Amino acid sequence: METADVAVIGAGIVGMSTAYALTQAAPGTTVTVLDKEDGPARHQTGRNSGVIHSGIYYRPGSLKARYATQGAAEMVKFCTAHDIPHRVTGKLIVATEREELPRLHALVQRGRENGIPVRELGAAQIEEYEPHVTGLAAIHVGTTGIVDYTAVTRTLARLATDTGSARIRYGTKVRAIHRDGAAVIVEPATGPPVRARAVVNCAGLHSDRIARLTGHAQDVRIVPFRGEYYELVPARRELVHGLVYPVPDPAFPFLGVHLTLGIDGGVHVGPNAVPALAREGYRRRTVRPRDVADTVTFPGTWRIARRHWRYETSEIHRSLSKRAFTASVRRLLPEVTPDDLTPAPAGVRAQAVLRDGTLVDDFLFAGSGPFVHVLNAPSPAATASLPIGREVARRALAAVGIGAVRSGP
Repeated sequence: METADVAVIGAGIVGMSTAYALTQAAPGTTVTVLDKEDGPARHQTGRNSGVIHSGIYYRPGSLKARYATQGAAEMVKFCTAHDIPHRVTGKLIVATEREELPRLHALVQRGRENGIPVRELGAAQIEEYEPHVTGLAAIHVGTTGIVDYTAVTRTLARLATDTGSARIRYGTKVRAIHRDGAAVIVEPATGPPVRARAVVNCAGLHSDRIARLTGHAQDVRIVPFRGEYYELVPARRELVHGLVYPVPDPAFPFLGVHLTLGIDGGVHVGPNAVPALAREGYRRRTVRPRDVADTVTFPGTWRIARRHWRYETSEIHRSLSKRAFTASVRRLLPEVTPDDLTPAPAGVRAQAVLRDGTLVDDFLFAGSGPFVHVLNAPSPAATASLPIGREVARRALAAVGIGAVRSGP
């Protein structure tokens, strides 16, 4: 049996940031990271648009607002220090309809409350940043950037293991967790069990299931939403110079179809947000009966459906119709045609939902005793991963009575 002070389940960016924070906060603390995949960042971390979010969207005082604004600055410093390709590009949030103007102004106020500098633009000023984008008004957010989050995750893994006190076991799916006196035994499907003093659950799409293995009583279920992307064909990439977003609907935790210049020079277009029939349902035809059963037997799922069926109907329509998807893009970029778009890999968002149908709109940490659960960490968790990792590490170290996490990156 392997022993460790802390076992971390999940090798996405939050899990690796937690492992790194543990080794930095309390040198000599032994950490074992377990992940069922053959490498890091295989799911949410490696299947997003790679944006370093500014934090402008999030309710002042919320964990998302605090950690995203702090994390964005830290991410840029971290990438600079470790030679990870990144760019601070800034972004536009563009209103294309008059009814969006009050929401755009509200974002200006929210940005100021969150300490984020923004510039308000009239219709003619949009061209200064994006000559091919049209709108009635916009705001420019200068602290937004782009990065390769898989590269960030690999670097965190290397830094953690270089200390000599952290180990990563890939291809290790956790099948059982149980108490053994003051210790916790984590039993994988293959390889030796891990005897740990604390267990951190950073399992993303499967975080609620890992929580249930520990006996954690919860009224939260992960409901997967697939985000489908296109990308501009190379000959049309010049249509977009940076990042362009619509004004989001505050009733949903999704930001709408947007345009994202990637660190590789490509331009991603999307995503939409459609219910997935598997927690790792990156293709429409991927169906996992257990995942479907988990979703349809949860009361919150049906309450979401009753409350937001019009929204989801339009999302599904865009999923099934390239022309409908193109029409939503043309609101921002009128020159684009269906021939300019080619399919790109999809992602799946691990969205936590309460029994009453509420979409959890903030990061959610839970657990007691030796267990720390990260039950909701979708976007902007990658941006916020460094401060999230320190907070989760602080909780884990408190559970085993070891030190305190240092402030700062």
